[in-house]
Amino acid sequence: MLVIILVLIGYGLVMAYSASYPYALARTDDSNYFILRQIIAVAIGLGGMTVLSLFDYKSYYKLIIPGMIVTAGLLVVVALVGTSISDGGAQRWIYIGPISFQPSEFMKVMIILFLAMYMERFGKQVIDYRDKKTSFVYGALFPFGALVLVCFLIILEKHVSGTAIIFVIGLSIIFCGGCELIWILMGGAAGVTAIIGVITFSEYARERVDIWLHPENYSSLDEVWQTLQGLNAVGSGGIFGVGFGNGRQKHMYVSQAQNDFIFAIICEELGLIGAASVILLFILFIWRGFHIAVKAPDTFSSLTALGITVHIGMQACLNMLVVTNMFPNTGIALPFFSCGGTSTMIMIAEMGILLSVSRFTYEYEKKPPASEASENG
Repeated sequence: MLVIILVLIGYGLVMAYSASYPYALARTDDSNYFILRQIIAVAIGLGGMTVLSLFDYKSYYKLIIPGMIVTAGLLVVVALVGTSISDGGAQRWIYIGPISFQPSEFMKVMIILFLAMYMERFGKQVIDYRDKKTSFVYGALFPFGALVLVCFLIILEKHVSGTAIIFVIGLSIIFCGGCELIWILMGGAAGVTAIIGVITFSEYARERVDIWLHPENYSSLDEVWQTLQGLNAVGSGGIFGVGFGNGRQKHMYVSQAQNDFIFAIICEELGLIGAASVILLFILFIWRGFHIAVKAPDTFSSLTALGITVHIGMQACLNMLVVTNMFPNTGIALPFFSCGGTSTMIMIAEMGILLSVSRFTYEYEKKPPASEASENG
C-alpha cells in the first residue's frame, strides 16, 4: 500500500506541473506558482502520514469525539460566514489570514473514524437481530441520525458531490458494521430522494444537471465550455497521447486544468495508456485497501480501512466520470493528482491512518496469544 500511495503522489506531482504551468504563468507570471504550493502541501501531508502511521490506531480513540465536535462546528461556521470562490455561490471555504481550507475535507476523515468507533462500541446491540428494536435503534437510527446531520450541514454549502461522497462512505461503514440490509436499502433510498429534492429545488444544482442532459440548450462558449474542452482533450490523446508537456487544452481552454479536470490533461498528453495506468493504480489501491480491511484485527480498524478505501475510490471514480461527461459537472478533485493545498495535505495524512492499521495488524499477528505468552514467562 505504501508503494502504491507513493507512486500515486509522484505521478500526481508530475502531471500537476504539466497541467498547471500555463494557467500559473498567465495568472501570476510564475509558471511554478501552483506546483511549488502543491509540493509544499505534499511534503506536509507526507509528514502527517509518517507520524500517523507510527501511532497505534487505537490511540486515536480519545481524539474522535472532540474532533467530530470541532469539525461539525466548522461546518456551521462556513455555512454562516464562509467564502465562495465560484460563480454558483458554493460557500465552502474558511479563510484565516493566508490560510484557506474546506471543513468538509476534514469531515470526510472524521465521519469515518466516528462511525467506525460507534460500530465497534455498540456492535453487540447492532447485531442483536432477535431484538428488532435494539438492532434498529443502535444499528440504524443513531448512526444514520449522525450521518444525516453531517450531510445536512454540508449540503448547506451547495456541495452536492461532497454530500454524496460522505453519505456513501457512511452507508458503507454502517452496512459492514452489521446494520440489517432492509435499513440500508431504506437509508439509501432516502438519500437518493434527498439528493433529487436538492437538485429539484436548488437552481444551481438543477442547472448543472440540465446542462449535462441537454447541452444543446446552452452556449458552447459559456456553460458547456468546460465540458467540451475536457472532452476535446480526452479525445485528442488517442492511444499514446500527444506527449508529456505537449497538451494544448491546458493553454487556457480547460479552465484550471490543474484541479478538477487534470484527468483530461492526462488523457491528452499520455493517451489511453496514461489514462489506463491511472485507473489501474486506483484499482490496486482499492484492492489493497479492502485486503487491509479484511485482515484488520478488530471492528474499528477494519471499518476505518474500509471507509478510507471507499473515500478514495469513490472520489476518483466520480472525478473521471465528470471529466468524461458521464456524470454532471461538479467540483470534485482527483485524489493525489489535483492541486488542492489543504485538501491534499489532509488526504495524504489520512493515508497514515490506513498504513497504521496495516502496520499494527502485522504486529498484532506476530504477538503470541496471551495464554502462550504466560506459559513462556
